[in-house]
Amino acid sequence: MKNASLILNVILTIAVAVLYYLHFKDRQPDAPAVVAKPAEAKGKEIVYVNVDSLLTKYEYFKDTQKVLESKRFQLENELATKGRNLQNKAAFFQQQASQGKLTQEQGRATEVSLQKEQQDILAYRERAAQNLAVEEQNKNKELYDQIYDYLKKVNAQNKYQFVLGYTKGGGILFANPDADQTKVVLDGLNKEYKEKQTKKK
Repeated sequence: MKNASLILNVILTIAVAVLYYLHFKDRQPDAPAVVAKPAEAKGKEIVYVNVDSLLTKYEYFKDTQKVLESKRFQLENELATKGRNLQNKAAFFQQQASQGKLTQEQGRATEVSLQKEQQDILAYRERAAQNLAVEEQNKNKELYDQIYDYLKKVNAQNKYQFVLGYTKGGGILFANPDADQTKVVLDGLNKEYKEKQTKKK
């Protein structure tokens, strides 16, 4: 019985193979479809500017950073001076109190006065830091506007579709150096900035 089943399976397999052969033997293989290559779309260029280079070599940005650094340094010095003055007053108060040169009422009044001065210094530091942050934000907006306006003016003939900002570790993983317009943009921006500075003088 097993042999009959095996023989039947072999016969069926051979029959299927013969039918398959007969069905496909006269057919010519289809010629591969010729896929028309689309004509290259000669569109507008996409270029990029290296943001790191732009920030380190654009004179406006460097000048702005110097001004902000100077203001930060002044603020730190001012706060350090105020802090030292407060420490000196507190040390003098402790010395006077330990020598019994102050009445209890004078001691409380001096303590309240020193605490208020400390709170004033902290409030001043917070206000000054906020003002500096706002100024930095405004300068960054000016920087962006200057770069945008310059690129818009240079691109008046719609030469570029996009000008991307490239920075290492940013969203663009690879940028072909042939599309790098950093030097051209930098030279133009610095030239314009120099002209503005000359007019101011």
